[in-house]
Amino acid sequence: MSTTDETVNTTGEAAGATPDQVTSAAHRLEEAHRTGVPCAPVRDLLPPGDLDAAYAVQSVLTERRRARGRRVTGWKIGLTSVAVQRQLGVGTPDFGALLDDTAVPDGAEIPWGSVLQPRAEAEVALVLEHDLLHERHTVADVIRATAFALPAIEVVGSRIRDWDISAVDTIADNASSGAYVLGTRPVPLRDLDLRTAGMVLERRGEPVSTGAGVACLGNPLHAAVWLADTLVRLGHPLRAGDTVLTGALGPMTAVEPGDVFEARVDGLGSVRAAFGRAAQEAHEAQEGDVR
Repeated sequence: MSTTDETVNTTGEAAGATPDQVTSAAHRLEEAHRTGVPCAPVRDLLPPGDLDAAYAVQSVLTERRRARGRRVTGWKIGLTSVAVQRQLGVGTPDFGALLDDTAVPDGAEIPWGSVLQPRAEAEVALVLEHDLLHERHTVADVIRATAFALPAIEVVGSRIRDWDISAVDTIADNASSGAYVLGTRPVPLRDLDLRTAGMVLERRGEPVSTGAGVACLGNPLHAAVWLADTLVRLGHPLRAGDTVLTGALGPMTAVEPGDVFEARVDGLGSVRAAFGRAAQEAHEAQEGDVR
């Protein structure tokens, strides 16, 4: 990530992005996704620090995918680490949409190249049973609305070359969303203390990231409250059935072809993400099998 200097607009007031600017930024990111070739940052196409413009770009890209038959399955929360917020010059988390074509079954292979510049992080996922419609929510509201929690691995990815991102870039790029994997053993929140829940993320049995719920805005439930309030203000509140990825419990880890990750979260169990080999490696392996 870069530490590009920006005067970030966090007031919710538009800083003057034109429709052409939004369209140009969306086109650049969409082409990177289509071709599999990372692009230059989009912050040069938008007013400096205009988070509203960045979310407008995100919305355009999401609506285009919905028009092609994709379905929004929930939301992801990013920038839940204070250190990362400081690095990008913001004082708030961000969010992006989860879509059905980015959901991967536990342990299923994620084809190499389907997520650009992938990195893995372990999270707590909440699956909602009730809508969250209040202007201001409490932790109790979120607990009552949640059917169960699951362990999750989010595969973040960036369409922007070398992860050279500012807050505007990552928000426009759907909060750097790539894919997500959910565990399959639902656990009710009454059986959990998410603040103290420890996490370890392993690559082929070797720990590569550790953390706990407290690393996510002090508690993953706090992140969920922030998202619920934010989406109500924007006119598309959290609904029953939505999945919420509440944010990383520890540092994200770079991914290489053929990697297999397992995340374990206290009280929630485990979840696995497996990555395919690069095309050349797969071709060589196939030739070896033939011989």
